[in-house]
Amino acid sequence: MVLLRRVVLTTVLAVCAVSLCACRKQSDAAKEVVLYCSVDQAVAEPIIAQFEKQAGIKVRTRFDTEASKTVGLVQKIRAEKENPVADVFWSSEIFYTIRLASEGLLAPYESSVTAGWPATFVDPDKQWYAFGLRGRVIAYNTQKVTDTDAPTCLEDILKSEWKGRVVMARPQFGTTGGDVASWFTLYGPEKAEAMMQGLKDNGVRIVDGNSTAVRMVSTGQVDVCFTDTDDVYAGQRNGWPVKMTMLRRAGKGTLTIPNTAAVIKGAKHPENAAVLMHFLLGGQAEMMLLQSDSHNWPVVPEKHSEMHLYKDYEISEPLEVDYQSVADNLEDALKKAGEILD
Repeated sequence: MVLLRRVVLTTVLAVCAVSLCACRKQSDAAKEVVLYCSVDQAVAEPIIAQFEKQAGIKVRTRFDTEASKTVGLVQKIRAEKENPVADVFWSSEIFYTIRLASEGLLAPYESSVTAGWPATFVDPDKQWYAFGLRGRVIAYNTQKVTDTDAPTCLEDILKSEWKGRVVMARPQFGTTGGDVASWFTLYGPEKAEAMMQGLKDNGVRIVDGNSTAVRMVSTGQVDVCFTDTDDVYAGQRNGWPVKMTMLRRAGKGTLTIPNTAAVIKGAKHPENAAVLMHFLLGGQAEMMLLQSDSHNWPVVPEKHSEMHLYKDYEISEPLEVDYQSVADNLEDALKKAGEILD
């Protein structure tokens, strides 16, 4: 009888322990959100930590590698569409986010902070919002290229004087793909293909990632490269002999590459996803991006105070471009880039 009581008591305690563990797991899950993030980890982590501190919600973040920047996470979102893992996608670029929206993989989001968002930087169906801009630039080695001689537009790079002196990241990954696709939007397919052929004829070197391209410029392996503003800031922070000029195209200005934030359709933590979106788009995150080593420029600088302290990071003459059109051209542009440049 005593033995039977002990067995019953042990069983009850075990059941209680399992139940308590399950309750704790449910409680923990209720206070978390899953974020897929292609922003550089060193830049994103302080912003995520600030959100966790303010909201009391744990963020489970998956980052992407430099070599497969953004594309790797996009492929995961596509693969998981029947059973989404991510709740929010914070991308370092816009074009793949637009494509995810067109594939029906994102959910609409609206809040008090998104009212009146600039039309250029919001999906018509409110499935994504853009913030925190970087600019496409030409980086150059200051020991080999003078400020006067540095190229200032895409057409300059096609001149014979730059033969064998240029490097660019592989267009199939990261922001270079969107940059190349923008040529198709601005110049038309025929001229865009001719420009890629011109780069090929000029001996352009293809590497994995913008940061690799800037490093090669800094070490004198090449003289100039296509890249983004944040990679040049990183090089200068390291003491590398690199400067940049805003990369104008078609005489119309510099392509800006914004961050984007979006809720994944079928997200398992929709309420927490909404809280994270509110934080990312509420202004604080954008200012932290500006103050970070990335120095992303706000989409509406007038909304932030003390912008005069950050004028050195302003993107002059931003290009007026239809991001949707660029995203629509992305697949064809990448195909042609593979055929011509590789």
